[in-house]
Amino acid sequence: MTPPAPPELAARAAELRESLERASHEYYVLDAPTRSDAEYDRLFHELKRLEEAHPELRTADSPTQRVGAEPASKLEKTEHLAPMLSLDNAFSPEELEAWETRNARIADEVRGAGYVVEPKIDGLAIALTYQDGAFVKGATRGNGTIGEDVTRNLRTIRQIPLRLHADGPPPPPLMEVRGEVYMSLPGFEKMNQGRAAEGLATFANPRNAAAGALRQLDPAITATRPLRFFAYAVETGRGEPPFASQWDLLQALKAWGFPVNELARTCPSLAEVLEFVTGFERTRSTLGYEVDGVVVKVNPLPLHAELGVVGGREPRWATAYKYAPDLVVTTLRSIEVNVGRTGALNPYAVLEPVEVGGVVVKLATLHNEEDIRRKDIRAGEKVLVKRAGEVIPQVVGPMLEEGQERGPLFTLPDHCPACGTPVEKPEGEAMVYCPNSACPARIYWGIVHFASRGAMDIRGLGERTIDQLLRPRPAAESGEGDAPAADAAPSVSTAAAASGVPAEEVGDTVPGDADTTPARNALVRDVGDLYSLSLGDLLRLDGFKDRSAQNLLDGITASKQQGLARALFGLGVRHVGEVAAQTLARHFGSIDRLMAATTEEIETVRGIGHVMAEALHAWLAEPRNRETVEKLRAAGVKLTEEQGAPSEGPFSGLTFVITGTHPTMSRPELTDFIERRGGRVTGGVTGKTNYLVAGEDAGSKLAKAREFGVKELTEVELVALAEAGGESADDTDDGPGSPPDTPQLGLL
Repeated sequence: MTPPAPPELAARAAELRESLERASHEYYVLDAPTRSDAEYDRLFHELKRLEEAHPELRTADSPTQRVGAEPASKLEKTEHLAPMLSLDNAFSPEELEAWETRNARIADEVRGAGYVVEPKIDGLAIALTYQDGAFVKGATRGNGTIGEDVTRNLRTIRQIPLRLHADGPPPPPLMEVRGEVYMSLPGFEKMNQGRAAEGLATFANPRNAAAGALRQLDPAITATRPLRFFAYAVETGRGEPPFASQWDLLQALKAWGFPVNELARTCPSLAEVLEFVTGFERTRSTLGYEVDGVVVKVNPLPLHAELGVVGGREPRWATAYKYAPDLVVTTLRSIEVNVGRTGALNPYAVLEPVEVGGVVVKLATLHNEEDIRRKDIRAGEKVLVKRAGEVIPQVVGPMLEEGQERGPLFTLPDHCPACGTPVEKPEGEAMVYCPNSACPARIYWGIVHFASRGAMDIRGLGERTIDQLLRPRPAAESGEGDAPAADAAPSVSTAAAASGVPAEEVGDTVPGDADTTPARNALVRDVGDLYSLSLGDLLRLDGFKDRSAQNLLDGITASKQQGLARALFGLGVRHVGEVAAQTLARHFGSIDRLMAATTEEIETVRGIGHVMAEALHAWLAEPRNRETVEKLRAAGVKLTEEQGAPSEGPFSGLTFVITGTHPTMSRPELTDFIERRGGRVTGGVTGKTNYLVAGEDAGSKLAKAREFGVKELTEVELVALAEAGGESADDTDDGPGSPPDTPQLGLL
């Protein structure tokens, strides 16, 4: 039996818990960190080692317990300390004034008591139970009296303190802190894009996504969702107000470590309330999260008891001033399709122009054919369109009249809309593709990808410049006559629409009106032609002067030294991502050896599967692609890579998977770092994976790693592991259900 921890270790564990929780609060709530990620990680691992050596030191509020619980079989019911009430609504200044008048009939002093206004977050109401300052239970609102116990999922939200800070007034021994769990708009959109790319169903709106994430049976899945929290109320269940005013309550919540909406204000009178709600309506779309109104509360808490509750469910002392939603009805003119760099066909909606959220919308995103069929939207019908903040407009669903005759269901075309080539749907994939490598849309987006930061990193080569390079030159400039129309170049408007840019940024041209002018005499027809551009060529483009043209030429020249791995990734072969390109480049060492390899030889490379090997071999065998490679070679682009990786090193025998974005190293750089120390990098998490190097926006691989019990590392920890000499594969398996190594303070 392990002897009890001596008092000095118990004190050190308590000190570490407090220090780590405070650092987490500074980062996630205050956005003002005072500790570096490396320092946080060092303290976290010290606490983790202490708890592993002395399990009795591990407490429920320890930062090491943020995630790690086993999946539940079901969500249990739990009763709130006091009912969670619903708010009545006011939709105009007149209705808000009538609310104050009704309250003044009950308590005269209401008119001079003042109000607190708080943004009404469109999320999921929850109640957090704290006993003696420690978080012990969390529940959904449910029916107002009984909710679902989602304690383990709420622990994954790092804005929720596991133990109250000691800075504020002494908290009640037992209390419920109430607030809203929500999803940011950028986080929601990015999550939906990732799900669509994986062929998964997308969420209709951030609120539904937040509710679904919070009600997961497996907290590891909840931990991968971009959930956030605002606190706004305290309930003790004993009836007496714990503070003098609502404003004092909010200040106490902040002192205890809770995030409180910084836009909350005190208003001495209803006139100031009306001024606030009017101004807030104009700016709420810039917040980055959905707000559908403003909650107005009588400030003095003793008046709450005097005003009471209507019908047992609506407090008289608070109301919600609701704005008209960012929802409008318009006609879906048509469903069009654009083509990406890999040839994937992506549908989008062309709408009857309509103003929503203060912007005229003409286009809306449609993730894939499955999403269209799930929503059952059809061209020529009225649809409900939603736009919130800066998120691309989305079609919510059809608005049908009773007995309305429906139009035909949408189906993707069987020929590419950009070049007319018959499309293909690979077995087991959700997407449909244009196989023509000469497709003008594929060429455009292929060059955009080739120039991107993760590939050849050509500074100054943006989408509009690429569009100009692909357009035909006048015959007087090129010295050529008419060329066959098969080499049409995409127009800027089509390119912008294909990227999902809102219609108000695209202009009046509707996607699909591509420029069909011949482009055989264009400055660029593939990525290889970029290296033949001259200063005179660039000076003929709109927006270029001597300095900007020379800067772009310098960027193109500098990209020649990026190496085979980046060039291979930049060429945009389907299924070949950054890590796979790095692996292939290191294995074969040169483009010549790779081009000479058979599918079977490519497939023998560790981490390269049959599907990827087939796709790469087919791409390299296509004459047009070989011509592009030869252009790169002739231009002096480096198409070699230092071959192999040491067989011995601190990571020998260990398998790594890299996911997310990292603070100082790209994925290829991380792959190189690992392989140079003898480790192996693969593209997918399995039971044989030893470490997941997880950064920001880790996605589904993080959940899968936790399912298998794979240890997680930050970039900082990876470097520290290498410096420490690594550890054997046998020592890396904590088994399923073990808590993650590090909460990645700066990387989530």
